[in-house]
Amino acid sequence: MPTSSRPRILVATSVFPSVLERLRQHFEVDAEHPHYPLSPATFRQLLADKDGSLLSGSQAIHAEVLAQAPRLKIAANMSVGFNNFDLPAMRAAGVVGTNAPGVLTETTADFGFALLLATARRITEAEHYLRAGRWKEWRYDTLLGQDVHGTTLGIIGMGRIGQAIARRGVLGFGMKLIYHNRSRLDAATEAGLQAQYAPTKEDVLRHADHVVLVLPYTPAAHHLIGAEQIALMKPTATLVNIARGGIVDDVALAEALRQRRIAAAGLDVFENEPAIAAPLLELDNVVLTPHVASATASTRLAMANLAVDNLVAFFTEGKALTPVT
Repeated sequence: MPTSSRPRILVATSVFPSVLERLRQHFEVDAEHPHYPLSPATFRQLLADKDGSLLSGSQAIHAEVLAQAPRLKIAANMSVGFNNFDLPAMRAAGVVGTNAPGVLTETTADFGFALLLATARRITEAEHYLRAGRWKEWRYDTLLGQDVHGTTLGIIGMGRIGQAIARRGVLGFGMKLIYHNRSRLDAATEAGLQAQYAPTKEDVLRHADHVVLVLPYTPAAHHLIGAEQIALMKPTATLVNIARGGIVDDVALAEALRQRRIAAAGLDVFENEPAIAAPLLELDNVVLTPHVASATASTRLAMANLAVDNLVAFFTEGKALTPVT
């Protein structure tokens, strides 16, 4: 196929060289940008003459962007989340959006449980304590944390990742499981996970020793966990968010942590990332990581390759593999 007739693809995020090579086998690829992520203005400018794009959740596709990209037919996220997509606007413009489900489930669940453990057992705080030269003697009350084994795990959002975290907690740590989800799991899945369904998220917050958020972000989920909800939790409880920034009111959480209304929190996602609410940075009872729950080489490569697979399938077969629009 002559190069001039091939679809034009904007790579709007940094990716592995092997992924770029795969793209170049099928498309004209625009990926020579020294600074990622692209600014919104640069993204709009570069997208104007493109047929498709491979992007991350940092680039928003909304009505204003679509109005300036008349050739755009598909936007392929290399993430499972797609809250960067204005789905009604994309449907109206006839633009397909895709995500990367499945390939990051187990890796993200590993990290979610690691963050739970680090939060409950104060691992980050303990390392800082040691590195600062403050460890002078053994004491019975040094850095006392919260048990994980045998306690109650609360999960809000029981999709693939939520269920994978549940398996780790129930089967590996003998935890009791309570969960809330938009749709209740089928009886067989509940039985396999020894899961108790909670009709509301408030039930989970009241009863769990450790709460993990794994639900998708939507406008309705904005600040789903705020001061009022945190006040329902046990003072010994921990809260872990590996879902999306904006689901938790980070400022309200910081205040609750400062006043020790809950024991600790672990956050991999933030409302205005990569900016972090300043009060969180001043606390020692919160573990902070830079949106790296899926960050293993094999998983990130699989995410990027699934985005490529979606682009190739769409332009060669007329149908994407994992559409969300």
